[in-house]
Amino acid sequence: MEEREKEEKKMAGLAEEEQRFRDAFALVSPQIAEVERRIREQAQRFDPGVGGYAEYVCGAGGKRLRPVLALLSAGATGKISDGHLDLAVILELIHVASLVHDDIMDGADVRRDQATANAKWGNAITVLLGDALFAHALRLATSFENTEICRRIADASVDVCSGEILQTRRRFDLSLAVQEYYKIIEMKTAALFAAACELGAVLNGCDAEVARGLESFGRKLGMAYQIYDDCVDLVGSEDVAGKTLGTDLRKGKFTLPVLVLLGQGDAGVSEKIRQVLLGGGDAPETGEEDLVGLLRASGALGRSVADAKKLLAEGDAALAGLAESPFRDALLSISSFVGKLLGDIEK
Repeated sequence: MEEREKEEKKMAGLAEEEQRFRDAFALVSPQIAEVERRIREQAQRFDPGVGGYAEYVCGAGGKRLRPVLALLSAGATGKISDGHLDLAVILELIHVASLVHDDIMDGADVRRDQATANAKWGNAITVLLGDALFAHALRLATSFENTEICRRIADASVDVCSGEILQTRRRFDLSLAVQEYYKIIEMKTAALFAAACELGAVLNGCDAEVARGLESFGRKLGMAYQIYDDCVDLVGSEDVAGKTLGTDLRKGKFTLPVLVLLGQGDAGVSEKIRQVLLGGGDAPETGEEDLVGLLRASGALGRSVADAKKLLAEGDAALAGLAESPFRDALLSISSFVGKLLGDIEK
């Protein structure tokens, strides 16, 4: 009876966490609806021969987490203006462009429960589509009167692409260090999170220290979210994730749980990992299942989750200088929900 009560309390806590996450998004739902409309509008501004491709990848939906962060940061530091809506559109277009390129490199067939662009039209058209989306987003960024905003968006875009280059260059590299992995995810994922939070404040002309705190929050949240995503690729379900999983291992991308396991120094385990990661053995699927078991049993998965939660706590602390408001609470609720998702991975 006692165990049942504990489980019921636990489930109630999770439901409450999920509700706070939904409430955070609801706080800016009218603005997000407008962002969605503007994204569709931008897709139609391409040449008619290209617009259909752009509409397909931009209309696939998704969490729109970067736009939400930009809008919540705006609300937390003043008001949400038309410029913030433009910022949200630009950041999402850059994100979509990066996903289009990711799917090519990973050979992924499904993204957001629909066929990827490369699965539908092949790599040649898809890589150019990603390029066009990047360029279009940067063209939109030039409309801001404050050139620092355009420069910051361009810097984040360079970081996203550079992080992907570094990761691609180190595929199948068993000497990749944990700190190098952190650098890669800070660039390829956290850069846009950081820009969203920082520029939401900059557009309101707020104090530089507050903007730096929001930038730090976004950066830490982005890194923690990428660690979560990397763990899901190893132990998650495609039905739940809505995209092709298992691509990291098969494409030689060594993420945090695998790097922690490699760093434990057990020669027998390391050799088994090498056989799985580098394609040894007659049954790679079985080898991958064995590796997942090792990640759990060795504590490598748990250590990765703990490291991600530490990043979330550091990010939350960076908001200490931000005045209390429903928008600040919403930012913290998103961080808390990512922590909940990370906790679910360990089960």
